[in-house]
Amino acid sequence: MKIRPVILCGGAGTRLWPNQKKHQAKQFINFGNWTLLGKTLERVKGSIFDNPVISTNAKYLKQVKQHLKKHKIKKYKIVLEPAKRNTAPAILSTALIKDIPDNQPLMFFSSDHLIEKVNIFNNAIYKNKSNLTDQNIFIFGIKPKSPSSEYGYFLTKKVKGNINKVTKFIEKPKEAKAKQVIKKNGYWNSGMFFLRKDSIINNFKKYQLKTYKNCLDAVNKAKYKSNTYYLNKSSFLKATAKSFDYAILEKTKQINAIKLDIPWSDLGSWKEILKMYDKNKRKYIKRKNIYYRPWGKYTNLFEGNEFLIKELYVKPKGILSLQKHHHRAEHWLVTQGNAKITLNKDIIIKKPGEHIFIPLEAIHRIQNPGKKPVKIFEAQVGSILKESDIVRYQDIYGRKTNVKKVTK
Repeated sequence: MKIRPVILCGGAGTRLWPNQKKHQAKQFINFGNWTLLGKTLERVKGSIFDNPVISTNAKYLKQVKQHLKKHKIKKYKIVLEPAKRNTAPAILSTALIKDIPDNQPLMFFSSDHLIEKVNIFNNAIYKNKSNLTDQNIFIFGIKPKSPSSEYGYFLTKKVKGNINKVTKFIEKPKEAKAKQVIKKNGYWNSGMFFLRKDSIINNFKKYQLKTYKNCLDAVNKAKYKSNTYYLNKSSFLKATAKSFDYAILEKTKQINAIKLDIPWSDLGSWKEILKMYDKNKRKYIKRKNIYYRPWGKYTNLFEGNEFLIKELYVKPKGILSLQKHHHRAEHWLVTQGNAKITLNKDIIIKKPGEHIFIPLEAIHRIQNPGKKPVKIFEAQVGSILKESDIVRYQDIYGRKTNVKKVTK
């Protein structure tokens, strides 16, 4: 029996847009002729997989179908959540549809993860298929590249059959604690799950019986049209709003880990997005998008929907003007050299790999006090991403100050 891929595609991705009421969900963002959902759909075309099931909501239904058409996936099912109830009801309701046999292995993907070395990833899934039972759950761990407070971690111990049993979860620790966890061979918790349908049912019956009954009722009363299950709203709303982690993983003892050492990111912050563009910048650089300034130069790499990615090159002793913006915030990731940054009344030194957020209306500047160039990846985020949105206070190169329509 093939593995059924289930793609969870209901998240709003609000971490990237904290101050905007209207924003684009992360899985649908065009990062340069590709989206994270598109990457996920391509990933589940592998020979080990059955036809996909997508869990989403009415707001995203049109975009999901557009992606399915673009990626030439004709056989699929969609389960439409009528309200936000977190991942536990979403996972259970999707598993309960009649199209999925009771003992079929289900691989739950997030729609907004960037995974490289897909063959290694898929081989790890297939290799552990025979280890699934009607009770256990496999989760995926990624070997940390650095101590990060953006991800949760878990610890494991080996048991019979070379299985890695999860012994402890650590929820997004501070950097100092993350270093200790990594020394103990801790792995990032990727938030992906691999288990059989009957395991989902048995675990929910044991630990979340009320949610099980309500989700079963929501599926049984669902309307079906054009490959889409429209879950019954009144029944679904009665299900307890909990994440799968809190509802099931924190209660069951039968959690095993598939540990991987592959490039992976959930692109959950602009820092991670800037790292991705830095790694792949050769794909985006065009000569016509390079602009020279007295302090150095900048390159426009990609302009998306309300965001613009740049690389700044600040020559030794170069100083940008002291400025602010009315319509955009900025995220900076230093990739080379030590940058001296003014942020309102503070002076901050940022080293390679370090990130800083420049809020809307904050007065700021970049200086390179060193003898080597400073490189910074910049994400501009806002409604207006033009060079005209600059209020300049000071400039050592004699450019006009206190006017908006100027160049950076």
